[in-house]
Amino acid sequence: MRVAIVGFPYSGKTALFIAVSGVPRDHLKPAEENLAAVHIPEPRLDFLAELFKPRKKVEATMDFVDLPGSAEGDTQEAGLAKHLPTLRQSDALLVVLRAFTSDAVPLHGDRVDPERDLRQMREEMLLADLTLCAGRLEKLEKAVTKPTKDVEQLKHELALLKRCQDALEGEKPLRDVVQPGEEQKFLRSFGFLTQKPEVVVINVDESLAGAPPPFRDPHAYATIALCAPLEADLLQLEPAERGPFMAEYGIPALARDRIVRACFDALGMISFLTGGTADEVRAWPVPKGTTAVEAAGKVHTDMARGFIRAEAIAFADLRAAGTIREAKAAGKIRQEPRSYVVQDGDFITVKFNV
Repeated sequence: MRVAIVGFPYSGKTALFIAVSGVPRDHLKPAEENLAAVHIPEPRLDFLAELFKPRKKVEATMDFVDLPGSAEGDTQEAGLAKHLPTLRQSDALLVVLRAFTSDAVPLHGDRVDPERDLRQMREEMLLADLTLCAGRLEKLEKAVTKPTKDVEQLKHELALLKRCQDALEGEKPLRDVVQPGEEQKFLRSFGFLTQKPEVVVINVDESLAGAPPPFRDPHAYATIALCAPLEADLLQLEPAERGPFMAEYGIPALARDRIVRACFDALGMISFLTGGTADEVRAWPVPKGTTAVEAAGKVHTDMARGFIRAEAIAFADLRAAGTIREAKAAGKIRQEPRSYVVQDGDFITVKFNV
């Protein structure tokens, strides 16, 4: 899972990257892409750690990449076009919008207008996708005139991409028109920007650090308001030292966990849990709709190959029972087949033949 942080110059992308990743500013590469793996918050592991007393607790991680900004009127040498390969390889976009005023930070486009910036950013994404789509359509239109063995498959792709082109020309993002399932999976290989889920972050003044967003974007999975430099500074403090500062600004919790969780959820991911030995308790991220045998393969290929059944219990049931033994006595542990669709928070033990 990789999330690209994107926004115009002076919007606070790097401050947000620091606030999410905890990487000190002096460790960053100036004017280059910076990458960091960030733990996905999973408080349910705390209960499992208390229950099983393992040697370690393993949270899933998500990669965040900070991109140098795009500027108004940029050509192929800058702007989004400069970073298209990275953007296309990402799974989600974290769009940063400037809503703060500062004499020390230059303006982009002589304005502070986050809603206009968002419209312009999306126009660039639509244009980038339309260019990619048109290029592929041109090749397909020639290919389908030749009697090849895969001509029917190419015709299907041609029809699908023409529908995508119509949507883009109508200024509709592909995530709103592409059908889930095989169609969505096929188009994902193109890396269309408007197919990727978005989380919008509005970077506000310190005085509004604890306030709700000034607007909510209906096309984004989530809209989050924060003061990125303040959040970055808070993350550098020891946990015990953060409380007074957070109270002063009306911040109930660090924005990092909200952002990471929003990106995780926007990607359509859930977590199942494992443990029960002295080694570890772990959260495993999988897409919604993952079956028991697919989840087993996530843990180890041998488990999927020799899958017999999955013993599953909902986390809420396990916590209410207190122990595995009590949960079993209460009939809360289920014997599930390979086709069982894993639910978020399932605690799973896989039975398999080696």
